[in-house]
Amino acid sequence: MDMTADQTAMQPPAGSLAHWLASHAELGSETLVGLVSLIEPLGSQAAIKAMSTGRYVFASAGLAQMFEREAVVGHTDAELLKPDETTALRRVEQTVMAQRHPVVSEHKLEINNRRREFSVTRLALSADFLLSVWHERTEERHREAHLQRALAQIEQQQSSIEQIRRELQQGSGRDEVSGLYMRAQFDDQLLREIDLSSREHREFALVIIALDASSAVASLGDDAQQRLLEGIGRMLRANTRAMDSACRIGPQRFAVLLSGVGLATAHARMEQLRRQCAAQIVVLNGQDLGLSISMGVSSFPHTASRQDELMAASEAAVHEAQRRGGNQVVLASIAFG
Repeated sequence: MDMTADQTAMQPPAGSLAHWLASHAELGSETLVGLVSLIEPLGSQAAIKAMSTGRYVFASAGLAQMFEREAVVGHTDAELLKPDETTALRRVEQTVMAQRHPVVSEHKLEINNRRREFSVTRLALSADFLLSVWHERTEERHREAHLQRALAQIEQQQSSIEQIRRELQQGSGRDEVSGLYMRAQFDDQLLREIDLSSREHREFALVIIALDASSAVASLGDDAQQRLLEGIGRMLRANTRAMDSACRIGPQRFAVLLSGVGLATAHARMEQLRRQCAAQIVVLNGQDLGLSISMGVSSFPHTASRQDELMAASEAAVHEAQRRGGNQVVLASIAFG
């Protein structure tokens, strides 16, 4: 089976070791000897090729094992690999020798009827000698492919669940995206909770939840935002009691009323919810979006005893959580005196 070589030549990034070495050619062979001695324990294999003959003059012992050959030294790529693979390697080598700076390339080779993937870094040592450092990526690529298949399966399952939920909730007055009640229902419930708690002299907690901004998510557009809002909805529906009230109160805002719960208990429960959200997998087009939320917690009557004051206190706490970097729970300030 013919294999292809994916080649990506690039300048070493400023500040990298490769960039520094390229600008200090006067260091000589002792530096290279030291570097090669560090490379092999890391699972990479080094080789040096004489470009005038195309033959390897040095190779780490592990390189022959990697190629499943008895020896590499004294051989050319044409004697070790397929013709099209040899051509691809030669093309990158010519680039390195002409530009005289390190080049990283990705190669797919067929070795004993098995597809193998390698990352190779090359550096011209002189006008004739070329250093190459091989690192096998086959198992890593297999794990990545397995992860992508798993994410695709999760995405399909989440999409199916959300579609079924929407069909069941049609006409229920709930928000279509999150599956939660909306702002009007929340305002009514908050007023009733204040009235009930005032008459019965008991506490309750108000939590405002905001979806943290992410430049990566923003670049994916509205579909990504919808998936995250669906994810928050699932988490709130699964982690609130029947006596609590979870609602969507804005484009990226949610609120939870925790009936009969004090400030310390509310903070502990919301911290647990925050961790569960951070661990939640929310997938779009095979990419885990990452669910990060900030929460502000206030309580009745300790933080405030009026609807507008409670909302303002929780909102201020949310802003403080996001100012600190997001993905955290902040308690609202309690005014004394």
